[in-house]
Amino acid sequence: MTTRFDAIVVGAGQAGPPLAGRLTAQGRTVAVIERKLVGGTCVNYGCIPTKTLVASAHTAHTARRGAQYGIGTGEVTVDMAAVKARKDRIMLDDRHGVESWLEGMDGCTLIRGHARFEGPHTLRVDDQVLEADQIFLNVGGRATAPNIPGLDEVDYLTNVGILDLDELPEHLVIIGGSYIGLEFAQMYRRFGARVSVVERGPRVTAREDEDVSAAIQEILEAEGIDVHVGATGMRIDKRDNGFALYPRDGADPVEGSHLLVATGRRPNTDDLGLDVAGIETDARGYVVVDDQLRTTVPGVWAMGDCNGKGAFTHTSYNDFEIVAANLLDGDPRRVSDRVPTYALYIDPPLGRAGLSADEVRRSGREALVGKLPMAKVGRAVEKGETQGFMKVVVAADTHEILGAAILGVGGDEVVQDILDVMTAKLPYTAISRTMHIHPTVSELVPTLLQELTPLQ
Repeated sequence: MTTRFDAIVVGAGQAGPPLAGRLTAQGRTVAVIERKLVGGTCVNYGCIPTKTLVASAHTAHTARRGAQYGIGTGEVTVDMAAVKARKDRIMLDDRHGVESWLEGMDGCTLIRGHARFEGPHTLRVDDQVLEADQIFLNVGGRATAPNIPGLDEVDYLTNVGILDLDELPEHLVIIGGSYIGLEFAQMYRRFGARVSVVERGPRVTAREDEDVSAAIQEILEAEGIDVHVGATGMRIDKRDNGFALYPRDGADPVEGSHLLVATGRRPNTDDLGLDVAGIETDARGYVVVDDQLRTTVPGVWAMGDCNGKGAFTHTSYNDFEIVAANLLDGDPRRVSDRVPTYALYIDPPLGRAGLSADEVRRSGREALVGKLPMAKVGRAVEKGETQGFMKVVVAADTHEILGAAILGVGGDEVVQDILDVMTAKLPYTAISRTMHIHPTVSELVPTLLQELTPLQ
């Protein structure tokens, strides 16, 4: 027997539940299918648990620095079981909140199971066959492991498994010098573990400008994290008490007790029967969508990590907003309207918006750049957190801001001011001529924009 709904949402991540809420508010019947955990990556394995751990690590770090502020703390200890329990409690509260919302939503049916297409608008979940004129994919992604000789011979962790640790690793070795790897590197160093980062490329955070990458590495190394770059020939040998990772031929091994692989992610699209429905994917498995997130099959949309338009919670939620605006509000919003933005949550954080300076150079566009160290920010000095810098790139002809990198205390918040002006397509003078509150970190941005020089 086939059950019909007005709409089916596959995946209860960051886009699916709010879209179900909008659709049911319009009086439509909606099935939300989730094969694992409601809330998706963000709630269960991403933003919520990791930033909770970051907060615990920051507290430990601040306590150890107490003497710098005239505060005596005595010996600082970390109870990893308690740290994990706090993380679990916050994560579970969030997950249960989303579950309760969906289960109590009039017109919504939450179905647990693995959905597979049997036609363009037909899905099977175990012994149930479901049909709908509108289907929305929000199936997320998962960690991938590189082809490294010996990796399969040892036990290793991904961003999921490491969240189950309730004891401190003796030596955590992390393969991958990008965002996920570096956040775990710093937090576990602050918890008290020895930490090494091994990166195949010539520098960490390869998508950033070289000065940003260098500053990030300097921040991590100052806390005692060993960083190995140029690891172009990695291999791993199993040892009785752990493993030995050789970065390249002839290099000394990095011996560790725990191994975290943080080298990339792939979309969860390989077991949905997309080919049966005629839904196209690209060479990496991402669902092909247009600027309004429509797939190659009419009446089917793809949102979030599975469409390759951004692997962040905020891009996934914005995908929901774009789909809802087009379907329900008569507002033709598009993916191309948004300014790319994200953050790296080491401490201090990196807030990014738009293009990097390197990307602007490669475009051949004439531009201006401003750069000032965080040591120039009174608020940062007062807080004793002066690492990093601010950098903004501006178009020489239109004076619109092309991109920004704010590496420093509050950088993830400060960049939002710049992002708003970029989205509004206002000239940089909208900020540089605005009076800001003192003492704040944001007040350096107008000063920065008053000291622009040609980008070389």
